[in-house]
Amino acid sequence: MARPHIEPYVETRTPWKRMTLPGFRKGMRYKMLSLDTDTGACSMKVMFEPGYSLPPGMSYSEMELFVLSGSLVVGDKTHVAGHYFFVPAGVTLPALSAPRGAQVLMFYNYGEPSFVESDSDHPRAERDQFASVNAYENLAWTSTSFYPATAAGCLVKVLRFDQRSQAFTFLYCMTPNFSQDNISYHDCAEESYHIWGTSWMMQFGDLPTGGYFWRPPYINHGAFACKYGTIALGRTDSQLYNHFHFNPWTTPEENLERAASRIQHWKPDLYKWVATGDHNHPVDFEYPGDHGHDHGDAPHHHGDHDLHHSHAPKRRRRRK
Repeated sequence: MARPHIEPYVETRTPWKRMTLPGFRKGMRYKMLSLDTDTGACSMKVMFEPGYSLPPGMSYSEMELFVLSGSLVVGDKTHVAGHYFFVPAGVTLPALSAPRGAQVLMFYNYGEPSFVESDSDHPRAERDQFASVNAYENLAWTSTSFYPATAAGCLVKVLRFDQRSQAFTFLYCMTPNFSQDNISYHDCAEESYHIWGTSWMMQFGDLPTGGYFWRPPYINHGAFACKYGTIALGRTDSQLYNHFHFNPWTTPEENLERAASRIQHWKPDLYKWVATGDHNHPVDFEYPGDHGHDHGDAPHHHGDHDLHHSHAPKRRRRRK
């Protein structure tokens, strides 16, 4: 099954567990925030104990990492709270360590957490998509680009935008006394982790520091309020469109039908093409492997399982 609706959830009330998956060394603990039991894709809060280290290596799933506290040394650079990494599947990170410990958010988007010791990228890895930025120091707050727009007082910093799916990862800030009185739902799944502060939502109550949700498409949420301000990290799996209304009792099925009706009016030709099924499969000529028309020379998207076995990167030899 896909990830279930989780809201509200406060991870500070749950204990740490030891990471025991192959490849990860001792000294790594985690709290599972949400999990897709079919694919292993997941969102976790992770604690690296002081002295934790990993050699250079890669994952079979694309991974996102955000430093909450402490610091990580990656290669010869030290990264403190607010630093964000996007690591495509098969892209090798330099040696990683946490001399004084660190707490981070880790997201494995298309498969379970994995680590393979390696000096080099997988041959089909998308190295050009790798991103590393300190969001606190090097990005400016801007007004939201969501449409229709949220109420005044909600600001964002976009950490990553996927041109193919329009999914994105972002920091958002609710300024003190922020409020929005309507109900909304989206066509995408979305999740959020409260880095600092408490916000309130009519259906689910208060979400404090350490609060989290994973919300599937078409779930009603709102109205909203935030008395003292909040900073949170949010993610979506596709384009975020705000369907606003004022009926908190509609079901996800009714919201889906309303969204489909809007597409029918906004883009009738597209709606007809999708609804009739009287068409062949589309081909994305820029990324042919995305739609099952791989010609053998294009890199697979989203950590395709061909990253395994015959194309595995060379592993480092352990010194005896």
